Amino acid sequence: MRLLFVILACAFSTFAVPTTDIKIDQVGYLPNASKIAFVVSTRANGDFTVRRKKDDSIAFAGKLSLPIDDPDSGDRVQTADFSKLRESGGYYLDVKGVGTSWSFWIAPDVYRRAFYLTMRSFYGQRCGTAVDMGREFSRYRHPACHLTGEYHATSGKSGAAVSSKGWHDAGDYGRYIVNSGIATGQLLWTFEIYESRIGPLVLGIPESTNSTPDVLDEIRWNLDWMLTMQDEDGGVWQKQTSEQFADFVMPENDKLVSYVVGTGKEPYKSSCATADFAAVMAIAARTFKTYDPAYAQRCLNAAEKAWTWLQKYPDVSFRNAGGVVTGEYGDRDCSDERLWAAAELWRTTKQEVYERYFLSSYSLQLPMINPVGPPSWPRVAPLALWTYVLGGGSNQDARNAITQASLKAANEIVERTNKNGYRISLTTRDFVWGSNGVAANYGVQLMVANLMKRDPRYVETALDNLHYLLGRNTFSLSWVTQLGENPFRHPHHRPSQSDYNQEPWPGLLSGGPNQHRQDPAMKKLANLPPAKMYLDDWESFATNENAINWNASIVFLLAGVLPEN
Repeated sequence: MRLLFVILACAFSTFAVPTTDIKIDQVGYLPNASKIAFVVSTRANGDFTVRRKKDDSIAFAGKLSLPIDDPDSGDRVQTADFSKLRESGGYYLDVKGVGTSWSFWIAPDVYRRAFYLTMRSFYGQRCGTAVDMGREFSRYRHPACHLTGEYHATSGKSGAAVSSKGWHDAGDYGRYIVNSGIATGQLLWTFEIYESRIGPLVLGIPESTNSTPDVLDEIRWNLDWMLTMQDEDGGVWQKQTSEQFADFVMPENDKLVSYVVGTGKEPYKSSCATADFAAVMAIAARTFKTYDPAYAQRCLNAAEKAWTWLQKYPDVSFRNAGGVVTGEYGDRDCSDERLWAAAELWRTTKQEVYERYFLSSYSLQLPMINPVGPPSWPRVAPLALWTYVLGGGSNQDARNAITQASLKAANEIVERTNKNGYRISLTTRDFVWGSNGVAANYGVQLMVANLMKRDPRYVETALDNLHYLLGRNTFSLSWVTQLGENPFRHPHHRPSQSDYNQEPWPGLLSGGPNQHRQDPAMKKLANLPPAKMYLDDWESFATNENAINWNASIVFLLAGVLPEN
């Protein structure tokens, strides 16, 4: 009888439903990287094992650390460190007294599918064409949408306007130049830096049969729309949206007029949008030169035309006007955007005029490289400064100052992360709208620092932020749709809530915890620590919406930890 009890107890431990008390990266770990899970349970007695999925055999046995308090979540956290396990394969944790974890894998290319899904999500966001996610996601499709447009009264023009291509920005159907700026810019950087790792990847998009890498083809879809937003004088309108957000309908059923929206007064285009546009087109001119020289030249011409406009209108800000209430992406200071434009134009052309502007202005933006607050759509100064160094800027003093600031910030991020209960770089104040994008961008910042000076601590800390996004968090939740065994399932994303699929569209990164009650759903939530202010609820747009800029940052981070092909 006693033997039967032992057998049943072991079977229960091995085959029980996974518990959210164990927090693990549900995608997995690189063989030679650190491998840590967290346990939050008063039932833990100190022992844990890592078991092979194929036969439940024990691959590693260890002891939990002493518990520490994590004030941002309110959790009392213990660490399960199994870094010595390097054998490739599928595994799960079995924590004595607590239960079992979600499955995970160890492999050199463990993040390849995560990269595929998050990058391919941009295809799912395409506007102006029929979308079909293919055999694996056979019911995820819709007909062409938003095929006609008009100039809004705020644009300074009237009548029909082109409405062609681009990505739906987030859970809504708007297209925005400013957010497209950092999103498309980071994706282009991803390709430029990690081409050997991601260039051969097949995304299964309509252009997959041509000779251009699929990642560039997908980026081009948004570049083509951005080009339509440039006026004859070189300025760029802020956005193309309806006046109000659409109802929760599929994109082809959104019949609201898609307007080209401007500032509402002369010169009608905005400086931040125009500068972001110039920077992105300059990067595109570099990355497409090998694959489509004519297109690369078109992008460069557009960038230079935008720069000329900026010399006349350097500080035209944008605020919604004329009855428009869609996303604003307003920014009253466009000096960092102008610096980014100058830096990317210099890197592409090596023309003195752009470097002269950069060198006269960069020192004012240098404090924007700091350990708290990575790049974001209103803070692109770090991108400007980094591209000057990565592009081999000729001024050694500038290069040294930027490099020193970048490494100092990276070192502080590493130290802070190592002291955090969940090993993340987020500070208490970082739990805001889009905090998951902030976490991913800390990873981007660390990977860029690693390009300047190789340091395994930078990569490990970047991975710590990735582990957080993929399940090693207080909710034991993968914040990427259809990735891992316990992903979030109810994004504030119109196609996901309007189709007939049980699961949301794949590869979308959730906005994440937000300590500010910025939507009606969050206002009903109890007072909780900042890291727990989150709802997997489609009505919570302040915590559970997706956005192309957040997805771009996790794409960059994932590319940086893929193996070389």
